[in-house]
Amino acid sequence: MASFEYVAVNAKGEQSTGSIDASNEADAIGQLRKSGLYPTQVVAAGKGGVSNKAKKASAKGGKNKSKSSSKGSSKGGSKGGIGGKVKGKVLMIFTRQLATLVDAGLPLMKGLTVLGNQEKNRVMASTINHLSDGVAGGGTFSESLGQHPRIFDRLYVNMVKAGELGGVLELVLVRLAEYQEKAEKLRNKVKAAMIYPIVVVIIAVAILTFLLVVIVPKFEQIFQDMDAEMPALTLAVIGFSDGVKDNWYWILGGGLLIFIGWRLLSRSEKGRAALDRFVLKVPIFGDVQLKGSISRFTRTLGTLVTSGVPILQALNITRETAGNTVVANAIEKVHEAVREGDSVVTPLESSGIFPPMVISMVDVGEETGQLPDMLLKIADVYDDEVDMAVDGLTALIEPLMIVLLALIVGTIVVALFLPMIGIISNMQNA
Repeated sequence: MASFEYVAVNAKGEQSTGSIDASNEADAIGQLRKSGLYPTQVVAAGKGGVSNKAKKASAKGGKNKSKSSSKGSSKGGSKGGIGGKVKGKVLMIFTRQLATLVDAGLPLMKGLTVLGNQEKNRVMASTINHLSDGVAGGGTFSESLGQHPRIFDRLYVNMVKAGELGGVLELVLVRLAEYQEKAEKLRNKVKAAMIYPIVVVIIAVAILTFLLVVIVPKFEQIFQDMDAEMPALTLAVIGFSDGVKDNWYWILGGGLLIFIGWRLLSRSEKGRAALDRFVLKVPIFGDVQLKGSISRFTRTLGTLVTSGVPILQALNITRETAGNTVVANAIEKVHEAVREGDSVVTPLESSGIFPPMVISMVDVGEETGQLPDMLLKIADVYDDEVDMAVDGLTALIEPLMIVLLALIVGTIVVALFLPMIGIISNMQNA
């Protein structure tokens, strides 16, 4: 038997914390449910325990419950409300907690009240109270979600709507929580792959600028004072340094113009499409981007269809969340084909961006009537592919960047020391 710490709520929405002895986590959850508690967090003792936030919320839950509920309702419109926006991680945690509560048997209204009382993010807390008010007023949960488009996108709203219509809201919330967790993990992986080389390049440029603008001019002055003979490499480095010093405003202005041009280009429809096509063709980085887009497409479509959203509506939503116009255009062609009664495979294959394995698995899924499950399996495969690609990319970029930086700095150092060798030789001969 092991000891588990827990955070749970009762049928009245009152929160409590404590510990319980059980053979495993599932057994602990079962014991808590039998005693009329709905666990929101169960952690093995000695592995971090329940959060301090949860303990504090439990300690003052009874005192603040009615106060925070009324305040949340009155302040909701002014703080966050309709125009508010939260980070993906905050939304992911809210969805997982709500799914856990509803799946445990707690009524939706009570679950929203509990989460609204303990939420620390002001925008999210205000939004949850708006949702609670909407449900209490007789509206559906999906209708209330639809009033906050900056937080809950069409995918979220339509999945919840499908769950309400099918009477399986708790199952859909669990699927939605799993989808968000995997999507957040994938997004973080791709960001890490893109950010690492950018940071290294920025550091390299900063070091190079310091050498050229500060160090090289000082050595140039020394060589001139000593009337030293300068080799071609030294003259080249000094000339490059003078060029950077004398034209820094042109270089800075040119970089700024390139950045502004890129931003303007990315905001236009044709420009965005051209940039997305270019990104997919970039060696190594393009492969990571494509695999990430395929994973996002298949997981989104598979999750929507599995949750009961009609295929055509699911394809429309998936196209909007593709994150790449090349992939979005391919999804648009799939939508047109399905609307005409054709299969999904043909337009996917004709797009030329989906690998043969994806085409084959979708084909098998259509033939066997298991397309949603097959799409989710493809997403799992490509999540692993992205993980391996990012790890390989990081392992490759690190030594390359180090070697490149060493060559640049080494060239400057050698160029500065060559005249010094000549000066020392002359002094010895004299």
